[in-house]
Amino acid sequence: MTALEKLEITDQIRTLMARYVHNADSKNFNALAKLFTENGTFMPLDVNGTPLLQMSGRAEIANKISTSVGQATAIHHLFSFELNIQSHEKTHAVFAMEDHLIRPVNEESKVLIESNVPAFRTLHGFGHYHGDFVKIEETWYIEKLVQTRLKLDFTY
Repeated sequence: MTALEKLEITDQIRTLMARYVHNADSKNFNALAKLFTENGTFMPLDVNGTPLLQMSGRAEIANKISTSVGQATAIHHLFSFELNIQSHEKTHAVFAMEDHLIRPVNEESKVLIESNVPAFRTLHGFGHYHGDFVKIEETWYIEKLVQTRLKLDFTY
């Protein structure tokens, strides 16, 4: 693989993850889910590595994220990243991240079914997205995304 091919893959994965956070912040959860493979998975963890939520498939990803975020203002940032390019069609990446969810005062906080996310007013987290990415018919998709946490603060 040439240096130029590696740079192209790097840029394509960075663009994919930029679309992910833009769709999350815009609450366009169907578009966000379409960034995953049909059977893609997403699992955010707490600081101890315990799954907060597990999602599989585009419909479940869109539905559970939408329900979890509700009317909250969503703010996501991506920072430094590392890529391990395995082939022209497969790569693994780690992105440093920060997220902040702020519920409006009139929205009731509730615990989600099949979730370890507490009922919260605000969530502020720091950690990493660990992603496996695959290229299908000239388009990169998220195959598996795990969100690890270094710090996760809630207000109630």
